[in-house]
Amino acid sequence: MSERFQAPRGTYDVLGEEAAARETLEGHARRILERAGYERIETPAFEATELFARGVGASTDVVQKEMYTLEGGDGQSITLRPEGTAPVCRAYLEHGMHKRPQPVKLWYLSSYFRRERPQKGRFRQFWQIGVEAIGSDDPAVDAEVILLLAELLEAVGCRGVRLRIGSLGTPETRRAYREELQAYLRAHEGELAEEVVARVDLNPLRAFDSDHPGTQRVMAGAPRLLDRLSDADREHFATVRALLDAVGQAYEVDATLVRGLDYYTRTVFEFSSDALGAQSGVGGGGRYDGLIEQIGGPHTPGVGWATGVERILMTASTIAPVEPPLDLFVAYDGPERQVAAFRLAADVRRAGRTARLELGGRSLKGQLKQAGRANARYVAVFGGDGVTLKDSESGEQRTVEMDEVMHHISRVDL
Repeated sequence: MSERFQAPRGTYDVLGEEAAARETLEGHARRILERAGYERIETPAFEATELFARGVGASTDVVQKEMYTLEGGDGQSITLRPEGTAPVCRAYLEHGMHKRPQPVKLWYLSSYFRRERPQKGRFRQFWQIGVEAIGSDDPAVDAEVILLLAELLEAVGCRGVRLRIGSLGTPETRRAYREELQAYLRAHEGELAEEVVARVDLNPLRAFDSDHPGTQRVMAGAPRLLDRLSDADREHFATVRALLDAVGQAYEVDATLVRGLDYYTRTVFEFSSDALGAQSGVGGGGRYDGLIEQIGGPHTPGVGWATGVERILMTASTIAPVEPPLDLFVAYDGPERQVAAFRLAADVRRAGRTARLELGGRSLKGQLKQAGRANARYVAVFGGDGVTLKDSESGEQRTVEMDEVMHHISRVDL
């Protein structure tokens, strides 16, 4: 026997109940986001590598070691998308969306790819729901996207969720703070993790994310960017908090909150769930007012978030899919009656009802058991005496003509 193949490590197949749960989640996302004026967008699975190098940031783990990059065959380097914001911003520019009323509000549900160590809630191919609101620097946009993610997590019953928010200021503010933090880290170099020391020059803010005990002790006394914000940055952040307070959205201000991508400015936020253990992040995002400029466009503000589908499913308590009721199961006694049974099932479906047909070669007795397992409201049996139609709720059954079946099952509002 030849060797059986398995899905590559860090990937998985979506089957049965999980597929239905994902469809339910997508329905929640569509309802919540489109009700707020967000329209669906889908971008290609791969983009020019330079889009991520310039947009996401050359110093990030994503660009340095997590991207799947290959030659496109025409001399262009292409990369399987590791995140969704840069591709959406590219599409915003390419399709002239700046000519629309601003902000342009978009949402997506797509698969993404990162070359990282697979673990609970973290895969090499994963799915995300995300939103991007591009073209406005109003802090009300920040508050709106935060509320939409909170509403989605609440709708599916995510357990133990808490929201942390912070501000990274503008690039100018962060540049001065970055130099201050670098000097602080170099003064404590002997106490830091090797990987933190290695990227002090590239991305010192990532030291706040380290789980190395010595680094954590050093970072407890590190200067905080929130204390270095300009007046304009402080006012923006205060307005975001006031809007969240006005609608009763609970949060905690976290001065150590950083995001793994370089394009974030001002507001950053993260929802976490106690149900996920160490990898507790379930979704988050922030403002990226300089990203479109970095990829060749004019200065254009934006804000957005992404949440992992797999992580939501791991923490959700009320996302059990609801199967549509089965209106009719069509059974038949003998192969000579298969054509007529097949035609009836097709007619019922064309009329907008749900119908299943025996397709497994079962005996009539086996077919009737299958109809019971499927909770069919009606069962039509093609036999020697014509079509017998049984109402599973009342137990009533009668012999009818085939073209009368739809009339009988349509009398009841199912």
